[in-house]
Amino acid sequence: MTDIQVRRTKIVATLGPATDAPGMLEKILEEGVDIVRLNLSHGQPDDHRARAAAVRAAADAVGREVGILADLQGPKIRIEKFAGGPVDLMTGDSFVLDCRPDAPPGNQTRVGVSYYDLPKDVSAGDILLLDDGLVALSVVEVVGSEIRCRVAIGGRLSDRKGLNRQGGGLSVSALSDKDRNDIKLAAEMGADFLAVSFVRSAEDLNEARRLMREAGGDAAIVSKIERADAIPVLGEIIDASDVVMVARGDLGVEIGDAELPGLQKKIIRESVMRNRSVITATQMLQSMVSAPIPTRAEVLDVANAVIDGTDAVMLSQETAAGAHPDKAVAAMRRICLGAERQFEPRDDLRPNTHSLDRSDQAIALAAMLLAAQVGVRAIVALTESGATAQWLSRYRFAVPIYAMSPSGMARRRMLVLRDVQPVDFEQSNLDPAHTARAALQHLFALGKLTKGDRVILTHGDHIGRGGGTNTLKLLMIGEDGIAESLRDL
Repeated sequence: MTDIQVRRTKIVATLGPATDAPGMLEKILEEGVDIVRLNLSHGQPDDHRARAAAVRAAADAVGREVGILADLQGPKIRIEKFAGGPVDLMTGDSFVLDCRPDAPPGNQTRVGVSYYDLPKDVSAGDILLLDDGLVALSVVEVVGSEIRCRVAIGGRLSDRKGLNRQGGGLSVSALSDKDRNDIKLAAEMGADFLAVSFVRSAEDLNEARRLMREAGGDAAIVSKIERADAIPVLGEIIDASDVVMVARGDLGVEIGDAELPGLQKKIIRESVMRNRSVITATQMLQSMVSAPIPTRAEVLDVANAVIDGTDAVMLSQETAAGAHPDKAVAAMRRICLGAERQFEPRDDLRPNTHSLDRSDQAIALAAMLLAAQVGVRAIVALTESGATAQWLSRYRFAVPIYAMSPSGMARRRMLVLRDVQPVDFEQSNLDPAHTARAALQHLFALGKLTKGDRVILTHGDHIGRGGGTNTLKLLMIGEDGIAESLRDL
């Protein structure tokens, strides 16, 4: 078998007008996109339905499985529109946030706000950040529905810009009425992942999961960490998630940019230690919205996330509205591969760094410890739900994990897992030994294994039953993919 480096880190790309161009969706999939993101903050339901259908068709055309992530808008607080276009605020100016449903269009001295309870959440001395912190207002006083401010950092302010309170603390619910309707839309489209924005507690995720199941969907729940309020209860939020997203835009605004790098590393580490997948997102290759190549700083940003152990990296505006969606994906792929060549696992294989509550977790750790000692070409996991593959991927070790499952939903959900390559395999009604042999022969026929390769195989006594992995074997691939037991190491 040729030693072609297999990319370990997964790529998520946001769809939008730029990817609607003829042939572009197929191009970004061929460049390496594993999961596409539908940003439900923009567009109409029919737009998202059409894009979801186009993704499934394009995936079939290029011969790849691709996951779909539906991203809820959440309670993004925004200012309303201005009567005469953008205004230029000068430091020291007085400015009023008018929190009434019937607030008139804005002008040089005031503007409406979409969150009418904002006066209850702020007080004199608070700092309110607009447009990702480009404009800052210091609260002077709150009078009825008016928040009277003084401009602390001036700048140009235009329609519908976002608003954050420095340090967090806004009490708006994580799920809006629009989000509840969009959860039904995500279920209808067969989304594989559902991202919940502005999460503050585990209950936000539990509610989203309940609504998704009631709508008939089975999407994995993604918690977007973008509020300062989430940090004190980070462990609870991670445990209630299937996947965690480091959403660095609003999070950086609320906690301050100086705190963001260390917190990103903490969230990645905590997620891996708690057996959850993690996506790093926001402005990773922002210059490529217009430029054909990334800056060196962006290259280092992506590479550092990869070396820190993120499962996936995400492109947003770069692919949704950028001039070069396919080049942005290609750049992301190159950077991931380059960083992975430098990645050295350190303490991820220590037994005391991960919980071992189930047999499949114990088998996963044993498989990785064995792989580290004897050297293998791959780990092959026969898995119904994908749970074994997830446990295997938590132990960061540079060996491909072929996760063989008959479930399309399970395979697409595994696309977010670092090191894991899902493979369609119909697990037979034969006994486990014959099924395992057929699986290895299938990988041999696909060119993923060749004669002389050492492999570790994991499966359960009852093939096809979820969560039952309890067997580990060390084998060598012989003629025609027939596996032989190893006699000598």
